[in-house]
Amino acid sequence: MKFLSRLFLLITATASLPSLAALDEHPIILIHGFQAGQLQTKPDHDAVIADGKTYWQDFWLAKADERIDWPSHERVAGKISSDYVWPKLKALSENNTCQNGCILVTHSTGDLVARYLLDNQENWLINAGLTPLNIIATFDFAGAGGGSELGDMAINISEGSGVLNAPLKYAMSLWLGETPSVGNTGVLNDLKVTNARQLAPLPDNRIPRIRFVGKGSDYFGSTSGFLPGKDDGVVSSHSSCGSSQSGSFTSCSTTLAFDGKIENQPQAVTNFMPYHYPLLMGDNYSHSGLIGTKHQGKVTAVSQEKTLLDGTIIKVSTTDSTYWLSGNTYRYVDNSKNESMSELVSDLL
Repeated sequence: MKFLSRLFLLITATASLPSLAALDEHPIILIHGFQAGQLQTKPDHDAVIADGKTYWQDFWLAKADERIDWPSHERVAGKISSDYVWPKLKALSENNTCQNGCILVTHSTGDLVARYLLDNQENWLINAGLTPLNIIATFDFAGAGGGSELGDMAINISEGSGVLNAPLKYAMSLWLGETPSVGNTGVLNDLKVTNARQLAPLPDNRIPRIRFVGKGSDYFGSTSGFLPGKDDGVVSSHSSCGSSQSGSFTSCSTTLAFDGKIENQPQAVTNFMPYHYPLLMGDNYSHSGLIGTKHQGKVTAVSQEKTLLDGTIIKVSTTDSTYWLSGNTYRYVDNSKNESMSELVSDLL
């Protein structure tokens, strides 16, 4: 593990416990998010793999050892798991890929796929006479594990129970590229907030799920009016922060705003899903921007130190700056003036 002067992990763990030390020694497995175009194209297996590769090509593809690709026109507990997740888990186990501990890097709905995977992989592999994967952590960007209200609206529209006015039609056209139709919704059904939160909500595993959260938009703010609280253009903070319940939240921290301003946040998330730990927030980072190379502003740290359930302590190097004119104090991750969110996270690896 490289100890960086700007952004680093300080690891404290006993030898008998899984550790995030020397993360460069642990294979990285990517799990991508929702791909709207697949609802129409319904790609075959080879095309799904090709789309998965393209999804990450901006930054993370070159950093990863493996990927779990899946089709957006299917359901998480259906063919996504049986035809795509399970064969990959089987291969990873047979190849002892995670013998030293793997790290999952997920984006968007990949967070939900990962939660279902983590809750079931041990039983699936043991029942097949195989060794369960040793997964030591997940790094979740723009996590949609808590669902998205856009998913609810898309399903309602497709079933004829939603009102498709001009603003919503415009927002859906930017997000999905088309108006959703009945029988053509796939994983959008799993993205409905209630459905997402009922899918493996209380995992038995104790794997730390480290969250990276944005509050920008790729859609000119058109989708934000349909999402409660602060959002990244696709998912609200209740999902990306890892809140135990949906709601209108304005931050992942009770003492820190998305823009790094240190002040009380009365509408912040206070209760989290099991083992979910928001780490970094970026005020201008959009849903897709979180996994790219484009710099979208400074980044703040929800916590400078987190003690995980395995005894690991994570520290992030930050600097507080007080502006004399306003008297306000802001906290920024060192070097976030120059590096993107994904670049900062990659430094940890």
